[in-house]
Amino acid sequence: MDATVVYNIPHQQGLQVFIAIYFYLTGLSAGSFVISVVAYLLGKTEYKPLGKIGAFLAPILLVIAPILLITDLGKPMRFFYLFFNVNPTSPLTWGTFLLTIYPISCLIYLYYVLKGNQKMIKTFGIIGIPLAISVHGYTGFVLALAKFSPIWNNSLMPLLWLISAMVSGIGLVIFVAIVMEKVFSVSLAKFAGEMSTETSTGKMLAETAASSTGVMPLNEMLGGVGKYLAGFIIFDLFLVFSEILVLLTESEEAAALAASLLTGDYSFLFLGLEILLGALIPLFLLLHPRTSRSLAAQTVAAVLVLIGVMTMRYIVIIGGQSVPFN
Repeated sequence: MDATVVYNIPHQQGLQVFIAIYFYLTGLSAGSFVISVVAYLLGKTEYKPLGKIGAFLAPILLVIAPILLITDLGKPMRFFYLFFNVNPTSPLTWGTFLLTIYPISCLIYLYYVLKGNQKMIKTFGIIGIPLAISVHGYTGFVLALAKFSPIWNNSLMPLLWLISAMVSGIGLVIFVAIVMEKVFSVSLAKFAGEMSTETSTGKMLAETAASSTGVMPLNEMLGGVGKYLAGFIIFDLFLVFSEILVLLTESEEAAALAASLLTGDYSFLFLGLEILLGALIPLFLLLHPRTSRSLAAQTVAAVLVLIGVMTMRYIVIIGGQSVPFN
């Protein structure tokens, strides 16, 4: 007699939350590094304090990120196998070596920033930018080349990953700058090495001499950077909108995933946290004349974009596995 046996075997998600956080941290690092290099490489002396903050953040974040990646492995102590099982056609192979080279480049760049060696800052800034873009860009390619999920397997994913990295990177630098000066009373002019502000007299001189040294008052400095952040938010929203339109018309599985984002299980995260709180409200705060130069509004905008990009990473990684391709 023929019999049919049904096994009740739960299937574990291929990628866990650790991977979403790993992608988030690499994006923060890449965005912070690019901001730093732009401040130094293009002669934006008024943004030099932010450039120095970015130079510190980039390697710190890159130290944490691989720890999460290794922790997510089934057998973490075998991570070094990736260095010996080389596949030139695999983004994972490229990522393994990029995650080794890029932090070293960041540390060398930071060393010369602290030394004030402009020539070497520019040299390692030029070297580091393609590495920073590649380190985060390869993660977008890993998803785009995976045929498991309709939200992953599309050509927009690498670009969306990079633009959202710039959004989060700028947001983090803005937030850290405000915390340093307003919470810990660290003069950004002094931090950037422009002048000494150890005494109250020195602080007064620093404020009056800010224009001659190129260092702006904090609210003006962040107001200028906020315009760049707003531009990246708009670009990011365009890419997200394009991806949703493609999902709605691509296939039955893709349409089901789009419905999950718009009206289903992930609608609060997507529409509420990622789009409204993480993009539209910060965009208003950064562009409205009454709030664009307010430190309180800039702080709120920076925190919200950080939440929004992390939510986006979670939705793509975890939500993307909720409706796999058949």
